[in-house]
Amino acid sequence: MLFMHECFRMSPHKHTAAHAIPPHTLTRLAREWLAEDTPNLDPAGVCVGSQEVEARLLCKTPHSILAGSPFFTAVFTEVGCTVDWIYQEGAKIGPDAVTLTAVVRGSARCLLLGERPALNCLARASGIATRCCQLQEMAMVGGWHGELAGTRKTTPGFRLVEKYSMLVGGISTHRHDLSGMVMLKDNHIWASGSITEAVKAAQSICGFSSKIEVECRSAEEGREAAAAGADIVMLDNFQPQVLHAAACALKGEFPSVLIEASGGITPENLVMYFSPHVDIISLGCITQGCPVVDFSLKVQKST
Repeated sequence: MLFMHECFRMSPHKHTAAHAIPPHTLTRLAREWLAEDTPNLDPAGVCVGSQEVEARLLCKTPHSILAGSPFFTAVFTEVGCTVDWIYQEGAKIGPDAVTLTAVVRGSARCLLLGERPALNCLARASGIATRCCQLQEMAMVGGWHGELAGTRKTTPGFRLVEKYSMLVGGISTHRHDLSGMVMLKDNHIWASGSITEAVKAAQSICGFSSKIEVECRSAEEGREAAAAGADIVMLDNFQPQVLHAAACALKGEFPSVLIEASGGITPENLVMYFSPHVDIISLGCITQGCPVVDFSLKVQKST
């Protein structure tokens, strides 16, 4: 396994990611998750009552990166509990089989109301951040200085958490949604008639404030996109050697155009796509099929 530096040392976003989340958004998401999990009565709450208890948050996946603590805390704040963190956001939780990560205190029934929504969020967010740190470490070891990026292949209703986790893990979020940047994919091109026509139509809408990216399946399509005024040319599903040649040629002809590699790139083959002519590498595996970090919350027996 790659050795992962603490993400706070790796990521330019390290000190600001949590500050980018609006407080009202944290509150809204926490309420939605709690309402989904307990839409009506909570019969089990009768069994435990309202006595004050303490629960320990345990991480059982060594060498993981902690991400999602603002969301975890927001859930417990909504049910009147407090959270004291032992590890901070972005820190590497190491190396023991079980590591005490935080302590939650509050009414027993309320603490158990928040348990599952909070753990689900933390497990998923930390899994994404951990994978991002591993990928970023590969880029550093490989001497590649471009940007690794996520994609829009996110879980419906959970995109903000997943994109935030990428920041904690030290990589770019790419575009957040369809409104954030223009990406002209194959279906857009076919519906428009040509790459040139599609770029021209997009330029008439987005003005100066949004970049235009075009998904290209060949070097010739990349050349047409760049000539039409695209800011970013995505070389999609290229084999590594073909990618390197196409990226070199496009950079030679259009030095200001950003080149993105995407499609079929995984942690296993990522190093094959590193090139001085490739500015961005985007990977859907950051969110799709990403392992989660195993957390549990254990209420302590009263003495």
